[in-house]
Amino acid sequence: MNMKITILNGDMSNGTSDLSIYIGNLARQLKENHSVDVFPLHKMNLHYCSGCWSCWWKTPGQCAKHDEAEPIFRSVINSDFIIFASPLMAGFTSSALKKTTDRLIVLLHPYIKLKNGESHHRKRYDHYPNFGLLLQRELGTDEEDIQIVNTIYDRFALNFHNERKYTRFIEFTNADEIIYEITGNTAIH
Repeated sequence: MNMKITILNGDMSNGTSDLSIYIGNLARQLKENHSVDVFPLHKMNLHYCSGCWSCWWKTPGQCAKHDEAEPIFRSVINSDFIIFASPLMAGFTSSALKKTTDRLIVLLHPYIKLKNGESHHRKRYDHYPNFGLLLQRELGTDEEDIQIVNTIYDRFALNFHNERKYTRFIEFTNADEIIYEITGNTAIH
């Protein structure tokens, strides 16, 4: 089955880091059988969400920021799976990935419904893709750092009507394992 996969690369380096090389190799393997969009976030003109609510009230589903985020929004909502990729920096994902994750609020309704006894946004679209976290440890990364990242992205999943399928580290996971996590099939070389 051909899948649409979006990779949000939160690497802040010039593209020569171990993480960006890993993502490049992973994307090449995935493209053998699937449609893949890779967004190098730090190279893109992306603004922070200002909480203006325009995407909910003034121009529903469209962000008031005039930057390069629109192709990301389209790719994410039309995907079967998203990979949030980032080095850990000061115990969390990069600012580029966090900024982009926050901006995905444009894909939700402002209206609220109760879910598990909590208030969460209603869906704007019928389908929201599941996702995985692909991380690179920094010196000193501990289990508490990993738990914080997982908790924040699990909370994101509640609002985004999807599920975090995995958290993997490039130091311990090869691309075939990630491909299997996403598609259920091993890569064919």
